[in-house]
Amino acid sequence: MHIRVDDLTGREIAALLSAHLDHGNAHSPPESVHALDLDGLRAPDITFWSAWEGDELLGCGALRELSPEHAELKSMHTAARHRGKGVARAILEHILKEAKARGYARISLETGSMEAFAPARALYQRYGFAECPPFGSYKLDPYSTFMTRELAA
Repeated sequence: MHIRVDDLTGREIAALLSAHLDHGNAHSPPESVHALDLDGLRAPDITFWSAWEGDELLGCGALRELSPEHAELKSMHTAARHRGKGVARAILEHILKEAKARGYARISLETGSMEAFAPARALYQRYGFAECPPFGSYKLDPYSTFMTRELAA
C-alpha cells in the first residue's frame, strides 16, 4: 500500500468522496453531516492523502489545522471492497505520524454516533481517542460523537 498526498483531481478520489458523503447522508440528517466535499477539502489548512495498491484506490483521510497546537482528522473513508484489510488503520497511523511531525499537541475528530459509525469509533478508541465535548466550530449534536487524543512530543 502506498499513501500519498492527493491533489483531489482524479475521478477515483471524486467517486470515493461521493461514497463518503452518501454514507454520511444515509445515516445522518443533512445538518449533522460534517464531511467535506472536494472543494471543501481543497482549503489551504487541509492536507489530504489517498491510499493506493497499484492503480486501485483503497481509501483516504485528511488533516486540518485548527491552530498551531490542534489538528482535526477529516474524511477518513475506506472503499467498500477494501474494508477489513487494514486500510483505515494504515491511513490513521500515517496521519498521526504526520500530525506529530508537525508538532501538534492534540488531534480531534467528529464522527457519527449511530451504529453505522461504530467501526470507526472502535478504530479511533484503539488508537487512544476518547470522547470529548464539541471542539472548533462544532455544536453539540445527538448525531455526532467528538473524540480527541493528545500527541506525544
